[in-house]
Amino acid sequence: SAGFRLTAVRREPAVRLQHGASGLEPLAWSEDHRVSVSTARSIAVLEQLSDVHSGGQDMVIHRTAVPAPAAACMLKVGPKKEVAECKEKFASSVDPTVSQTFMLDRVFNPEGKSLTPMRGFKYSSWSPLGCDANGRCLLAALTMDNRLTIHANLNRLQWVQLVDLTELYGERLLEASYKLCKADAPCGELGDFPEFQRRHSMQAPVRMEWSGICTTQQVKLNNECRDVGSVLLAVLFENGNIAVWQFQLPFVGKESITSCNTIESGISSPSVLSWWEYEHNNRKMSGLIVGSAYGPVKIIPVNLKAVKGYFTLRQPVVLWQEMDQLPVHSIKCIPLYHPYQKCSCSLVVAARGPYVFWCLLLISKAGLNVHNSHVTGLHSLPIVSMTADKQNGTVYTCSSDGKVRQLIPIFTDVALKFEHQLIKLSEVFGCVRTHGIAVSPCGAYLAVITTEGMANGLHPVNKNYQVQFVTLKTFEEAAAQLLESSVQNLFRQVDLTDLVRWKILKDKHIPQFLQEALDKKIESCGSTYFWRFKLFLLRILYQSMQKAPSEVTWRPSHEDAKILISDSPGMGSTEDDQEEGTSKQASKQSLGDTGKGVDIDDTAEDSLHQSSDTGGREPMVEKLLEIQAQIEAVEMHLTREHMKRVLGEVYLHTWITENTSIPTRGVCDFLMSDDGYDDRTARVLIGHILKKMNKQTFPEHCSLCKEILPFTDRKQAVCSNGHIWLRCFLTYQSCQSLVYRRCLLHDSIARHPTPEDPEWIKRLLQGPCTFCDSPVF
Repeated sequence: SAGFRLTAVRREPAVRLQHGASGLEPLAWSEDHRVSVSTARSIAVLEQLSDVHSGGQDMVIHRTAVPAPAAACMLKVGPKKEVAECKEKFASSVDPTVSQTFMLDRVFNPEGKSLTPMRGFKYSSWSPLGCDANGRCLLAALTMDNRLTIHANLNRLQWVQLVDLTELYGERLLEASYKLCKADAPCGELGDFPEFQRRHSMQAPVRMEWSGICTTQQVKLNNECRDVGSVLLAVLFENGNIAVWQFQLPFVGKESITSCNTIESGISSPSVLSWWEYEHNNRKMSGLIVGSAYGPVKIIPVNLKAVKGYFTLRQPVVLWQEMDQLPVHSIKCIPLYHPYQKCSCSLVVAARGPYVFWCLLLISKAGLNVHNSHVTGLHSLPIVSMTADKQNGTVYTCSSDGKVRQLIPIFTDVALKFEHQLIKLSEVFGCVRTHGIAVSPCGAYLAVITTEGMANGLHPVNKNYQVQFVTLKTFEEAAAQLLESSVQNLFRQVDLTDLVRWKILKDKHIPQFLQEALDKKIESCGSTYFWRFKLFLLRILYQSMQKAPSEVTWRPSHEDAKILISDSPGMGSTEDDQEEGTSKQASKQSLGDTGKGVDIDDTAEDSLHQSSDTGGREPMVEKLLEIQAQIEAVEMHLTREHMKRVLGEVYLHTWITENTSIPTRGVCDFLMSDDGYDDRTARVLIGHILKKMNKQTFPEHCSLCKEILPFTDRKQAVCSNGHIWLRCFLTYQSCQSLVYRRCLLHDSIARHPTPEDPEWIKRLLQGPCTFCDSPVF
């Protein structure tokens, strides 16, 4: 219907891949706005940033890569010497059903020999937000030769392998003599080909998927219970078994593994896996949805030990049982709210050939209700990739001919129906072939892997793989979603803020409706989230007012080599000199635009000089000064609000304030120094703290000269001898060390936690940036 019309717009830049895409579902988009692309040599990771220090209209993308291991992965099926003998025996067997099956099976022969070596990645999966040491997502990577590893990006430039799960699982199976439980019959000899196959198939992963973060109870030495966050990783193997790994958070490596349980799914030729997580009456139910290459789909119960608030199915639930030879390629499970039944429900969507199979799961007084059907007539070719926007349940499917379908679920009294429409990528990118799609966390963008399509009926000679981006929302929709957000965190909505950023940079003003709506929210709610949103808009507006650089800063200038020959000395400083001056100024300005660590004040100064030089641009100077004053006012408000929070923690957690290293007296004086600042909450809190301090000051001292460090500035501390120390924006302590952390957008710096810090200070230091909500590295 007309209400669902979507206008897809191309978003620059297109990112060219160094190697061809590989595996099924090669694209995945994480909750912290990183796109992983499985290729033949590595996993390319593209991180989307909403950079307030850049004046360019293109998306800002930070690119890293997870390289494929150099050595092939050999699954542990027995002692090395015995395995080598068995391989030699099977390769030279006179029975062709044994020798050919062995030689052509890439699980047995990943290194190749007569075949090309297995290089590249089969699949990648992102964990939920909050799993690594920085509170971001982990990446589980499965190579073509069946090595399953978990990686973390701790310093933003380099990916670190935390654990090799294939190796650990092989060691567990070896210790258990390749039996799942002790009651199983003893396994056969490795020299028997069926036993050789069985041992490989029980540890060759097909897919892996992360659960949501759940809470477990840990008993301490004094018998107290404390809640510990944990996450589950389900790994589906070729023989239908599922290993469920439980990790304690934050995940730092092998020592974070809590348990590993193996479940038998009973599905032959399993092809795909997904978690089913359902909440009913404040109780959580979970299971694993498994699809087969022959067609059936069912939910397997998962019994979660020591996990609070979870219950499980008593027996498997069959969603589709027909062996119709339509392989299940992809499964997405979307939690939704049923408007007619007034309760939560789960929508399971699976790609089966060119069709979409859907199943609505609903728990009522009568038990578990299952409604299922197929959506046909979407694509003329099989679906190669499927993705879903979990916020509103919209599903996107694509076939290799460059056609994407948007399916919007609409509830009816009985179950639901789908409104669908076609997105022709040829109208956006020209004639292309598509290899995978992924939707951004808030549904603002669609990432697509493309190669050249046919030209004049001929296939292209060379394939250039690119990741291209398409907008799925308008600016108005993105702004409305940001204003009504339940998350209230700018970093977690980077795709939406990027659309807003793009619009303001193009139009060079903040739309009136957005300004008015935001001011109303600030007046009625007072949440610091809306103040941070206002700061973001003002910073982007400031960038849009900057003069564009006249030349690229990194490219060497050839004009410097020119020699000016003049007849008389008086003619030297004419137009050429003036041109040279302006070009130098422009390059200085562009450095101010692109350098992330540059202060806003510096760029303002440059732009003011430029505009005053050209003459007749006084209104622009006044406008820039006005925006700069607004930015400083909003930053000061956010600083004061965070200072109140820090002082509240100090008051709650210290008997006398001497126990804390936070400059309490300095923060109190800083808050009270402005006569125009009248906050009753702050005055009452400061009164209580000063009464507790009892005229004591406990100042900070410079570690170089032992002089007192006065608290006069929220960003830095300067002692009487001129030593300058930067202040931590989370605790306002001076960072008197050479190593400190920075937030993602380089807004502020924070110190590292030390072993002497109490728990409440460590908790403060885990917080995000108070200006942009981004995590701190």
